[in-house]
Amino acid sequence: MQFKLGLCQLTVTGDKASNIGRARIMLEEAAQMGAMLVILPEMWVCPYSHQYFAECAEKLDDTENSSPALSMLSEVSSSYGITVVGGSLPEWRNGRLYNTCCVFGTDGKLIAKYSKLHLFDYYESEAAASFKESDSFTAGDRPTVFNTDLGCIGLGICHDIRFPELAKLYRAKGAEMIIYPGAFNMSTGKMLWELETKARQVHDILFSVLAFVLSIALGNLDGLVYEHGPTSAMGLGHVDQLGSGLVEWLYVQAVDNQLFVSVCSPSRDSAGSYTIWGHSMVVGPSGEVKASAEHEEKIVIAEIDYSENQFQRKFFDLQHQRKQNVYRFSDFSQ
Repeated sequence: MQFKLGLCQLTVTGDKASNIGRARIMLEEAAQMGAMLVILPEMWVCPYSHQYFAECAEKLDDTENSSPALSMLSEVSSSYGITVVGGSLPEWRNGRLYNTCCVFGTDGKLIAKYSKLHLFDYYESEAAASFKESDSFTAGDRPTVFNTDLGCIGLGICHDIRFPELAKLYRAKGAEMIIYPGAFNMSTGKMLWELETKARQVHDILFSVLAFVLSIALGNLDGLVYEHGPTSAMGLGHVDQLGSGLVEWLYVQAVDNQLFVSVCSPSRDSAGSYTIWGHSMVVGPSGEVKASAEHEEKIVIAEIDYSENQFQRKFFDLQHQRKQNVYRFSDFSQ
């Protein structure tokens, strides 16, 4: 199966109505560029800041009467016949706030809903860089995969990418792609994002599309391209600040784990309590970067071909090579 995927790295402001209007324009432009699956970033209706979450939250069980954001997503998906992964937005549910992603099919109907499982609680010596998502949100408790004409797709949000167990579960459920809307800050984005994206990618041999602040610890993804799979030569650039040990570890993760990763986030000019990293991208199952952005507002279009998944699974059949009955601790003291 082949199709075009669009990532909308939009600039989020403090005006919710303006954000919804801008998101509509970018979704429509992506559809006009041929994208059949279009993704928005994490928290696209409001800045990523505690002061906005409750104010901009919506009840997502009634798209027509109480959710202007979902009403727009439904209209665009049905008008253009595309599948829309609506990034994430703050949801009121049973008196609590959740960081929730909603997916609409080509008929405009809601086909999947996922609330962020792993909340981002980050501490840094400088208070301005720290952020505790659990101060506002309640964690979700249900992994989500959904089937479309574009294949089986798994959902995660931002910090969820740090947990390989979720990606493994989605792979076992038949996912061809994982989508992660996100909004990494400058510290975690620079340090971890692309690194985690690669890890998830080669490890699970699937397309992981992260509609979210994605970036890799190495900064220059163009150097991480495999022409014909993980056995090809690999160039690495801009790694002096990371050290050779991390580079070697990244190489092992990319080759041995066979992870596919992609990212799309808000742009760096977005409002909020911290500066957004940006760098949305899509990465294929062999480690090849299909398309990427810098930090400015941009629509990224990538060509997706699931035959690449099958190629990697045929020659590196990790699913059958895993020894689940052996992966346990043994007591050698007896």
